[in-house]
Amino acid sequence: MSAREDVLARIREANREAGHPAPPEIPRDYHRSGGHTPGAPELLALFRDRLVDYRATVIDAPADGVPAAIGVALAEVTGPVVVPPGLPDDWVPAGVIDGSAGVGVLSPADLDEHAAVVTACAAACATTGTIALDGSPDQGRRALTLVPDVHVCVVRAGQVVQTVPEMLAALQPTRPITFISGPSATSDIELQRVEGVHGPRTLIVVLVG
Repeated sequence: MSAREDVLARIREANREAGHPAPPEIPRDYHRSGGHTPGAPELLALFRDRLVDYRATVIDAPADGVPAAIGVALAEVTGPVVVPPGLPDDWVPAGVIDGSAGVGVLSPADLDEHAAVVTACAAACATTGTIALDGSPDQGRRALTLVPDVHVCVVRAGQVVQTVPEMLAALQPTRPITFISGPSATSDIELQRVEGVHGPRTLIVVLVG
């Protein structure tokens, strides 16, 4: 028996001795999958709508048009751009991305000198408009996508599922998961929206159909 199991067993025994009722069974009959296969046109349309509603920018691209779409996304970025070490080489437009610095050792202060970051993603949910990153080589460590002011994220159509349970099932729970639903934003007591508080002020999604 692990320490956790021992503690929980003692709590259950104490509840029984005190006459507390046993905890009810947790229902598991919720929907674990949607009515569309990953990447279905209906899902991509819903995902795009959710992203726009969250004030993200969506750029549609064919499978062979990712570098060009990234170039469009970075057209107005004036500072240096950083990329994770495993980003596909053909996604790195020549003369635009500065990935020469060792991104694995850049401090937050170093990352703050970069205007944008370009990454892939692990999965996405159309219903909530959520993108999941898991720290894979084409996404990099969490700080890489939290400090620069602009995040350009490439999402492949096949990575877009309908429901949250489907998205979670596509992820490895032991990896450092980051969920993104639009640009970083918060509201004060007067509901004044402020963007760029806990992460990028601008989210640009390259949706590869």
